Amino acid sequence: MTAISQFIENEVKSNDVVLFMKGTPGFPQCGFSGQVVQILDYLGVDYKGVNILTSDELRQGIKDYSQWPTIPQLYVKGEFVGGCDIIREMFQAGELKDFFGEKGIAARAA
Repeated sequence: MTAISQFIENEVKSNDVVLFMKGTPGFPQCGFSGQVVQILDYLGVDYKGVNILTSDELRQGIKDYSQWPTIPQLYVKGEFVGGCDIIREMFQAGELKDFFGEKGIAARAA
């Protein structure tokens, strides 16, 4: 396992909710990352944002790790949930809040 894979795995396993994104939660640097941040903030979920723009190795590493080609990527309890489209669809269908509940993650009543 490469150093970057170990870093990613550690982030995924040691944080209940982690978002690999372009930019930071306070300053997203792409619209898709921004949408997922807005959804998580709206739901009041505590999460860690990891800025993949800090390193090309990290940017490629997360795609290899998940076998998913796009950023952002949301992980909950060590499980890859999806990117912006999937998160937005789950949110609009009312499934995302329930999903967090099933995983034991506190979310504010929407």
